[in-house]
Amino acid sequence: MSTLGRGLHGRVLEALGPAITAGEYPPGSVLRTDELAQRFDVSRSVMREAVRVLESMHLVESRRRVGVTVRPKAEWNVYDPQVIRWRLAGADRPQQLRSLTVLRSAIEPVAAGLAAKHATAEQCAELTECALGMVANSKGHRLEGYLLHDIAFHRVILNASGNEMFARLGDVVAEVLTGRTRHEVMFEDPDPAAVTLHVRLAEAIRAGDAGHAEALTREIAEGALQELDILAP
Repeated sequence: MSTLGRGLHGRVLEALGPAITAGEYPPGSVLRTDELAQRFDVSRSVMREAVRVLESMHLVESRRRVGVTVRPKAEWNVYDPQVIRWRLAGADRPQQLRSLTVLRSAIEPVAAGLAAKHATAEQCAELTECALGMVANSKGHRLEGYLLHDIAFHRVILNASGNEMFARLGDVVAEVLTGRTRHEVMFEDPDPAAVTLHVRLAEAIRAGDAGHAEALTREIAEGALQELDILAP
């Protein structure tokens, strides 16, 4: 597909996806692709490509003689990073953030414990670098810089766990952290206690202390939930 084609179907996706996840098209709604192609001023082929992407996310399904139907929320691929992004942009952001943070609190402590056992010297160095980057960007309203190091920090832990299933959750964690920042569900300057916990976690993993790494990660998750209670009740 040409660059123009990708741009067009991307524009359609960025309109339809959030509309579906926000409930503007309730489950069971039939999307008339011809009408939508006219509405967005795109060709039928562009519209079909957009529908294929939505199908891959399990947001819709195409049936002969029925058309494109919105699927129930229970069937959506809620781990798809784009679906997460769209839902975080909608009215159910607090619930979505809480669900994802609870998921992280169940998985990341285990991943951190495994990382303490399996992390390479290079991965330990990356963690230390990321933690120091978080410290350097934790004051002065430098949330974008902080975010980049925070995402990288958690990706390293998931990858260092040695578990490919955990590693694949890196994009999910990235979308949660990005969503909190973009939608201002974070303090203007990150909580100093949370920043310190990340530094201590990097040290625990480098020291091979699995139990301490797990405990510190749980503290980080609990702090994130408390922050949500304040900023997104």
